[in-house]
Amino acid sequence: MAIALLLVAGHPADASDRKFAYSYEATTMPKGTWELEQWVTWKSFDDGDRFDFRHEIEWGVTDNLQLALYLANWRYEDRDGVSDTSFKTSSLEAIYNLTDPTADLLGSALYGEVGIGPEELKLEAKFILQKNIGPWVIAGNSIIESEWEGDSLDSLSEKKGELGQTVGVSYQFTPAFALGIEGLFEIEIDDWKEFADAAFYIGPNFSWRKGNFFMTVAGLFQTTSVAGEPDAQTRLIAGFDF
Repeated sequence: MAIALLLVAGHPADASDRKFAYSYEATTMPKGTWELEQWVTWKSFDDGDRFDFRHEIEWGVTDNLQLALYLANWRYEDRDGVSDTSFKTSSLEAIYNLTDPTADLLGSALYGEVGIGPEELKLEAKFILQKNIGPWVIAGNSIIESEWEGDSLDSLSEKKGELGQTVGVSYQFTPAFALGIEGLFEIEIDDWKEFADAAFYIGPNFSWRKGNFFMTVAGLFQTTSVAGEPDAQTRLIAGFDF
């Protein structure tokens, strides 16, 4: 299969198109362009459901540097018969493109995010790889997160880390429609000392574009049996660029 893919001629990808819902791509927005994105992630647990929401504005600072502001990261959950709505953080994100996924041997980028909320501080870093081969897009992210929680920002006492890896493969059937598959691996580390069980998810995704609007959806199912982690999750990202 790898040999067959290498025989396919490459074509450039639009940086504002998200082929994946869980993997970031190495391309960044052109200088001076803007994009508005809305995220919804549904997670199904043994004792109920949770919905995570993100409202994002992206800006191409240069052709290689992209900044984003998440105005609000909040959630609604209904678990064990108790429902609750809570604001988590607002965050700032930066992506710097190092190499191009079509012109270079391998596309790459660096990602950093800082999130601050009333009871939480979160840092996240990603190393992004991507390769475009004809209508195929292959992407992977190596992820490290650190999170501090407490009753307030002045009393952050609970610390935990997380290591993750995502992989996605997408095929562009038409200029408007792509279909693929994604995998997600996550493992939490309490106080950066004790490893929890590792959870692995896999499932299909598709992306669709019409003019300046795009939409990407992925549904993942847990193939492991980690208690306390979602049995299934679905993420929708809808965006408008201008």
